[in-house]
Parts: sequence; C-alpha cells; structure tokens
Amino acid sequence: MSEYIAPLKDMQFVLKELAGIEEVAQLPGYEEASVDVVDAVLEEAAKFANGVLSPLNWSGDQNGAKWSANDGKPAVTAAPGFKEAYKLFAESGWTALAAEAEWGGQGLPKVVSAAVNEMWKSANHAFSLCPMLSGGAAEAITLSASQAIKEKYLPKLTSGEWTGTMNLTEPQAGSDLAAIRSRAEPQADGTYKIFGQKIFITWGDHDAADNIIHLVLARTPDAPPGVKGISLFVVPKFLVNEDGSLGERNDAWCVSIEHKLGIHASPTAVMAFGDNGGAIGELVGEENRGLEYMFIMMNAARFAVGQEGVAVCERAYQRARDYAKDRIQGTELGVRGGPKVPIINQPDVRRLLMTMRAYAEATRALSYVVAAAHDAAAHHPDADVRKKNQAFVDLFVPVVKGWSTEIGILVASDGVQVHGGMGFIEETGAAQHLRDSRISAIYEGTTAIQANDLIGRKTAREGGVTLKAVIEEMRAFDAELAKASGEHFAAIRRRFAAGVEAVATAGQWIIDNYGPNIKAAHAGSVPFLMLLGTVAGGWQMARAALIAQAKIDAGDADPFYQDKIITARFYADHILSKADGLASSIVDGAVGVLALAEDRF
Repeated sequence: MSEYIAPLKDMQFVLKELAGIEEVAQLPGYEEASVDVVDAVLEEAAKFANGVLSPLNWSGDQNGAKWSANDGKPAVTAAPGFKEAYKLFAESGWTALAAEAEWGGQGLPKVVSAAVNEMWKSANHAFSLCPMLSGGAAEAITLSASQAIKEKYLPKLTSGEWTGTMNLTEPQAGSDLAAIRSRAEPQADGTYKIFGQKIFITWGDHDAADNIIHLVLARTPDAPPGVKGISLFVVPKFLVNEDGSLGERNDAWCVSIEHKLGIHASPTAVMAFGDNGGAIGELVGEENRGLEYMFIMMNAARFAVGQEGVAVCERAYQRARDYAKDRIQGTELGVRGGPKVPIINQPDVRRLLMTMRAYAEATRALSYVVAAAHDAAAHHPDADVRKKNQAFVDLFVPVVKGWSTEIGILVASDGVQVHGGMGFIEETGAAQHLRDSRISAIYEGTTAIQANDLIGRKTAREGGVTLKAVIEEMRAFDAELAKASGEHFAAIRRRFAAGVEAVATAGQWIIDNYGPNIKAAHAGSVPFLMLLGTVAGGWQMARAALIAQAKIDAGDADPFYQDKIITARFYADHILSKADGLASSIVDGAVGVLALAEDRF
C-alpha cells in the first residue's frame, strides 16, 4: 500500500505564482513569511505528513477510536498511535503555526497554513480534524471572548496541550440552530451551569491531550426565541484553576461515539452536559450573540473542510496513479499479440487519472488564492483593498467548501474505478478515501446550505456586486489569454470564455429571480455553486498555464511547466466544457425540480 507524498512542487508553484506569497509577505505582520521560510515550513510539514501521519491512516481506519464506560466515567481512547503522534505534532509546533504571537503562535499567513493543512488532511483525514477544530475554537475565543478567557485558554490551545471543539447540533435540531434547547443558568459567581445534549461533536472526547475546551451554544433563561436567543459558552472538560493548573472534572461527558461510514479514527461524540448537577461554563462575549460568535469558528471550519476536498483529490490520485503503473493487465490497444502492459497505458484509465489530477490542481489553486485574499483582507493597510478582498473571500468560501468537497467525492470514486474490483477491496486503501470523503460535503453545512448562502447572502442580497466584479476580472484575464498562441491556449481560451459567460448568464438569472421566484432560484443553487467553482477553477488553471508558458519561453526546460499546460488543456476540454450545461440547468431546470406535487414523489 503506497504512502502519501506531499506534492511540494505544485504547492510551491501555486503559492508563489497564483496566490502571491511574496506579496502576502509584504503585509504588516507577515514580514517573516519569506519564500525561503515558507519553503522550509512546507518541507518539514511534508516530512511529518509523509513519515508520521500517513502510516497511521490505514491502521486508524481499521482500529478506530474506542469508547468505554470506565466504572461509570465514560471516556474515549484514541486509535493506536494517534496519542503519540498528536504529542509529537504539538511539540513540533504545528498547532501554533497560524496562531497569534501574543498567545505563543508563529503568526504565519493563512495561505501558508492552508498548504500545510492540506498535507495533514491528505496524509490522515481523521487525525487532521482534531487540530482543525482546535484552531477554530482558538480563533473564536480570540475575536469574541474577554481578556480573562483569552488568558486562561489561548496559550494551551495554541501550544496544543489542550484541544477544542464546536458544540452546535442537537438531536431534535440538526442544521436548524433556532431549535436549540440546551440551557445556561447564571450563577452568583458569574459562571453558568450548562444543561443539554449535543451530537456529532468531532473529537469531542479523547486521551491525546490534557484538556478539551468545548464551545457550546445554549440559551439563558430570559433569551428570546430563535437564533437571536443563543449564547456561546466555554465549557472545559477539566475546570481550570486560577494558576492555570487543571482542577476538578467538569460535568461534560461523552456518552457514546458514532459508528460511521468513514473517518473511524476521529471520535464523533454524543456529549451530555449537566447530567450530574450542571457543567460549569463561561460566557463568551455578550448574551444572545452566540451564533454570531460561533460563525467565526464555523467559517474557518468551512474553509478547512473545503481543503479536505482538495486533499482527498490529491491522495486518491496518488494511490490510483501508483496502482495503475504497477497493475499489469491487457495488451496495448492497436498492438495484436503484444506483451501485457500496465493499465495506465489504457486510454480510459488515463482519462480518469487526468480528471483526478486536474481537479486536484484546480481545487488547490482556488483554495490557496482565497486564503491569500483572506490574508489581504485581514492585514492590508489600505481599507478599500481590505474590503475588496473580504468580499472576494465571502463569495468564495462556500464555493471552496461546497465545490471542493463534492469534487473530492467524485475523485475518490474515480480512484476506486481505476483500481477496478480491487478498489472495492479494503486492503488497497482506495475505498477508505471514498468513505472518509463522504462526510466533507455534509458537515459544517451541507452543499445545499453553502449554495443557499452563496446565492442569498453573497449574491442576491447585494445585487451581485461582488460576483459581477469577479466576472469582470475573469473577462479581463480572458483578454490576456487571447494573446497567447498555440493550439492548447486556443482551446483553453474558447472553453474559459464560454464558462465566464455561463456564470454571467446564470448569475444574473439568480439575481433577477431570487425575489419574485425564490424557490426556482434555490432549485438552481447547487448547480450554480458547482458552475462557479468549475469556472473559477478553470480560471486558476488557465493562469497557471500562462505562467508556465512564460517560464518555458524564458528557457526553463523543467517538464513540470509543460505538464501544467497539458493539464490545463485537459481541464478545459473535459471539465470547463460542462459549464454551459450547468448554466442551462439553473436557468431552465427549476421546472423539473418544482413541477411534481409533493404527494406524487
């Protein structure tokens, strides 16, 4: 079974040539993120991902995390090797990579942590979820909590000595957070007692860290109904003494873990708060603003989950490619009586592999470009530039999350197909990627939730201002693309120009119909998200091809650059070519979605 090898060359190319790491390093606070420093960070991360995390992926899937009652004190034991790997992960400073220096972090840009996090997710999806949630919890506390709460929790979250979770979902509520029933009763000392049950809590309990810091949504006694009455609380597994040491066990318990399709080494907990008198929690920020605060963590998690789509594209591609090179079966087409050859010689296997590779490169490029825009939105000295970049990020976070994860599932499925019957056998490892990837399009908001956000808050509400600005950027790039010569660029430009117009047509239709015919608009929301992702991915692939050609023209003979052009051409022919069909399904397809009466399904 092959191990993951981080695609450093492509990562470095995207960071330097598409995401503009040199420009990011000029932003205030990021001056130390030079190309040399970033390359060194990526190289060390690759060693950890390849050598520590990847070898645990298969065994973690087979053995999983374990829940036991422990004499009435239920607890979770991490999969074999995970506790030791997490300790080494934290000691190596990886939990502190993007955290603020004030709390012991390294303060590197988001675009750098995006590349590093992709490695963790490719190497070991289940493991990567623990630091992902911890980072989101730290970010929410940083931006919303009191100074006292920050001082109590952020240093240990940053160092990785403690981990964090996000507790939203309840059995009766699902994605409808307005239906949350967990309650928070104020105490005389300023704390709150938390009562309620939460489900689907990723890494909700484990033995890999000394403490677990739960961020919990709950209602105070006088809270208004609906989402306006939700508050956010910090509820540690172990209470923290004034000197920072751990105190008594809090009344927050994992009462079971889910038996899941995949990510078996990631304990998905059912958490019970207050079954024995009340879990002690501290209010984050102000009462009734909990959902606002939690969305800070959720948006960070949505981008990170989108990277899971990128990561599984790369990992499934590597495994399928290696298998296709080794698997001898059949003769060369057109050669009668010839010797048996590897299946990578067969045209359809090559088509599948090229599809997987093209999607991996396109999703990576888009996610890194969005991460770099996030850095500019947070740190650029010009307020107008910050505003423009934030609008770009807001528009594309649901696309990175929704499009990349849906594509990841398709690519993982193609990986099984390349393996043939052996792909359906667990021992090859291809099936695990498909099983693990399936959740990514569901948690932190399903693809439909991302699409509803995209067409509603991010498009229709502002009359498509940001979307239209992006379309104009694409059109301006198309004019640049038109200057390139050669068959490959003619094909890329033809498909890209058509894709941009498809986005413009479908986007305007969404804007025009969102008010008068909102159900029709929502019937096309997911196709629109997939359309925008497909074309935006093609935009980045075409940019990469132009840059690669410039390198070749300057005398660089590295075959990497010719491969970039060929992969961009493939993306244009096989993936961008679907744009018109997606646009048609948006503009014309609502009738087919809405026509049947409910009782005729």
